[in-house]
Amino acid sequence: MTERESLLAEEQLIVRHSGEIPEIAFHSSLYYLCEDPAGPQLSLTEKELALLRQQVIARYQEILLRDLSPKNRDARIYRGLKRCLFNWERLGKFCLRQEIKIEAALRQEIAEALRCFLRQEADEVRAGLRHSCLNCTRDELEGFARELHVLPEQLPEDMELLFCQQG
Repeated sequence: MTERESLLAEEQLIVRHSGEIPEIAFHSSLYYLCEDPAGPQLSLTEKELALLRQQVIARYQEILLRDLSPKNRDARIYRGLKRCLFNWERLGKFCLRQEIKIEAALRQEIAEALRCFLRQEADEVRAGLRHSCLNCTRDELEGFARELHVLPEQLPEDMELLFCQQG
Protein backbone atom coordinates (compact mmCIF):
# COMPACT_ATOMS: atom_id res chain seq x y z
CA MET A 1 0.00 0.00 0.00
CA THR A 2 1.37 3.40 -0.94
CA GLU A 3 1.60 6.25 1.56
CA ARG A 4 -1.29 7.99 -0.22
CA GLU A 5 -3.47 4.88 0.00
CA SER A 6 -2.56 4.49 3.65
CA LEU A 7 -3.45 8.12 4.45
CA LEU A 8 -6.78 7.82 2.65
CA ALA A 9 -7.61 4.50 4.31
CA GLU A 10 -6.91 5.98 7.73
CA GLU A 11 -9.12 9.00 7.07
CA GLN A 12 -11.90 6.74 5.78
CA LEU A 13 -11.76 4.82 9.06
CA ILE A 14 -11.88 8.04 11.05
CA VAL A 15 -14.96 9.23 9.17
CA ARG A 16 -16.66 5.82 9.34
CA HIS A 17 -16.21 5.54 13.08
CA SER A 18 -16.85 9.18 13.89
CA GLY A 19 -19.43 10.40 16.35
CA GLU A 20 -22.98 11.55 15.87
CA ILE A 21 -22.29 13.99 13.02
CA PRO A 22 -20.00 12.21 10.56
CA GLU A 23 -19.89 15.08 8.10
CA ILE A 24 -17.78 17.03 10.60
CA ALA A 25 -15.19 14.25 10.48
CA PHE A 26 -15.50 14.27 6.66
CA HIS A 27 -14.67 17.99 6.46
CA SER A 28 -11.89 17.59 9.01
CA SER A 29 -10.41 14.82 6.88
CA LEU A 30 -10.66 16.96 3.75
CA TYR A 31 -8.92 19.81 5.52
CA TYR A 32 -6.15 17.56 6.82
CA LEU A 33 -5.61 15.77 3.52
CA CYS A 34 -5.81 18.81 1.24
CA GLU A 35 -5.27 22.12 3.06
CA ASP A 36 -3.55 21.64 6.41
CA PRO A 37 0.03 22.97 6.17
CA ALA A 38 1.09 20.03 8.38
CA GLY A 39 -0.90 17.55 6.28
CA PRO A 40 0.00 15.79 3.04
CA GLN A 41 -1.66 18.53 0.88
CA LEU A 42 -3.14 16.10 -1.61
CA SER A 43 -5.42 16.84 -4.51
CA LEU A 44 -8.08 14.18 -4.17
CA THR A 45 -9.57 12.45 -7.18
CA GLU A 46 -13.33 12.16 -7.53
CA LYS A 47 -13.02 8.46 -6.69
CA GLU A 48 -11.14 9.26 -3.47
CA LEU A 49 -13.74 11.88 -2.51
CA ALA A 50 -16.51 9.38 -3.23
CA LEU A 51 -14.91 6.86 -0.87
CA LEU A 52 -14.86 9.44 1.93
CA ARG A 53 -18.47 10.44 1.20
CA GLN A 54 -19.50 6.79 1.36
CA GLN A 55 -18.08 6.58 4.87
CA VAL A 56 -20.30 9.48 5.95
CA ILE A 57 -23.34 7.72 4.50
CA ALA A 58 -22.35 4.41 6.12
CA ARG A 59 -22.01 6.10 9.50
CA TYR A 60 -25.40 7.80 9.17
CA GLN A 61 -26.89 4.44 8.18
CA GLU A 62 -25.48 2.89 11.34
CA ILE A 63 -26.80 5.74 13.50
CA LEU A 64 -30.27 5.60 11.92
CA LEU A 65 -30.54 1.84 12.32
CA ARG A 66 -29.34 2.09 15.92
CA ASP A 67 -32.08 4.59 16.71
CA LEU A 68 -34.70 2.43 14.98
CA SER A 69 -33.75 -0.73 16.85
CA PRO A 70 -36.37 -1.63 19.48
CA LYS A 71 -33.68 -3.25 21.62
CA ASN A 72 -32.12 0.20 22.14
CA ARG A 73 -35.30 1.93 23.37
CA ASP A 74 -34.43 1.48 27.01
CA ALA A 75 -30.67 1.97 26.66
CA ARG A 76 -29.00 5.00 28.20
CA ILE A 77 -27.77 6.16 24.79
CA TYR A 78 -31.25 6.14 23.23
CA ARG A 79 -32.52 9.60 22.39
CA GLY A 80 -35.71 8.63 20.63
CA LEU A 81 -37.22 8.77 17.22
CA LYS A 82 -36.83 12.53 17.03
CA ARG A 83 -33.04 12.14 16.86
CA CYS A 84 -33.54 9.67 14.02
CA LEU A 85 -35.57 12.28 12.14
CA PHE A 86 -32.81 14.85 12.68
CA ASN A 87 -30.15 12.42 11.46
CA TRP A 88 -32.18 11.59 8.34
CA GLU A 89 -32.41 15.33 7.69
CA ARG A 90 -28.66 15.74 8.23
CA LEU A 91 -27.96 12.89 5.82
CA GLY A 92 -30.25 14.45 3.23
CA LYS A 93 -28.57 17.85 3.54
CA PHE A 94 -25.12 16.28 3.30
CA CYS A 95 -26.10 14.44 0.14
CA LEU A 96 -27.63 17.59 -1.33
CA ARG A 97 -24.47 19.61 -0.64
CA GLN A 98 -22.30 16.85 -2.06
CA GLU A 99 -24.60 16.49 -5.07
CA ILE A 100 -25.23 12.80 -4.49
CA LYS A 101 -28.47 10.87 -4.10
CA ILE A 102 -29.50 8.70 -1.22
CA GLU A 103 -29.55 5.22 -2.70
CA ALA A 104 -32.91 3.48 -2.94
CA ALA A 105 -31.54 0.47 -1.02
CA LEU A 106 -30.60 2.67 1.96
CA ARG A 107 -33.98 4.42 1.90
CA GLN A 108 -35.72 1.01 1.79
CA GLU A 109 -33.62 -0.36 4.67
CA ILE A 110 -34.43 2.64 6.88
CA ALA A 111 -38.10 2.48 5.85
CA GLU A 112 -38.31 -1.19 6.80
CA ALA A 113 -36.58 -0.51 10.12
CA LEU A 114 -39.11 2.28 10.84
CA ARG A 115 -42.07 0.02 10.00
CA CYS A 116 -40.72 -2.77 12.23
CA PHE A 117 -39.94 -0.34 15.05
CA LEU A 118 -43.44 1.17 14.98
CA ARG A 119 -45.12 -2.24 14.68
CA GLN A 120 -43.27 -3.56 17.74
CA GLU A 121 -43.84 -0.35 19.68
CA ALA A 122 -47.59 -0.46 18.92
CA ASP A 123 -47.83 -4.16 19.81
CA GLU A 124 -46.08 -3.65 23.16
CA VAL A 125 -48.04 -0.50 24.06
CA ARG A 126 -51.33 -2.19 23.13
CA ALA A 127 -50.40 -5.19 25.29
CA GLY A 128 -49.61 -2.91 28.23
CA LEU A 129 -45.94 -3.93 28.27
CA ARG A 130 -44.63 -0.38 28.01
CA HIS A 131 -45.48 3.27 27.52
CA SER A 132 -44.73 4.68 24.11
CA CYS A 133 -41.18 5.94 23.68
CA LEU A 134 -42.08 8.25 20.77
CA ASN A 135 -40.76 11.73 21.37
CA CYS A 136 -41.92 13.32 18.13
CA THR A 137 -45.27 14.56 16.90
CA ARG A 138 -47.52 12.58 14.62
CA ASP A 139 -46.91 15.16 11.87
CA GLU A 140 -43.13 14.77 12.24
CA LEU A 141 -43.39 10.99 12.11
CA GLU A 142 -45.69 11.02 9.10
CA GLY A 143 -43.36 13.45 7.30
CA PHE A 144 -40.41 11.15 8.00
CA ALA A 145 -42.40 8.17 6.73
CA ARG A 146 -43.30 10.07 3.53
CA GLU A 147 -39.63 10.91 2.91
CA LEU A 148 -38.85 7.21 3.25
CA HIS A 149 -41.70 6.42 0.83
CA VAL A 150 -43.62 4.57 3.55
CA LEU A 151 -47.31 4.67 2.69
CA PRO A 152 -49.84 5.49 5.44
CA GLU A 153 -51.33 1.99 5.14
CA GLN A 154 -47.89 0.54 5.93
CA LEU A 155 -47.93 2.17 9.37
CA PRO A 156 -49.65 0.51 12.35
CA GLU A 157 -53.42 1.03 12.15
CA ASP A 158 -53.60 2.03 15.81
CA MET A 159 -50.59 4.34 15.67
CA GLU A 160 -52.60 7.03 17.48
CA LEU A 161 -52.17 4.86 20.56
CA LEU A 162 -48.44 5.67 20.47
CA PHE A 163 -49.06 9.40 20.76
CA CYS A 164 -51.63 9.31 23.58
CA GLN A 165 -49.66 6.69 25.60
CA GLN A 166 -46.41 8.60 25.83
CA GLY A 167 -44.97 8.56 29.29
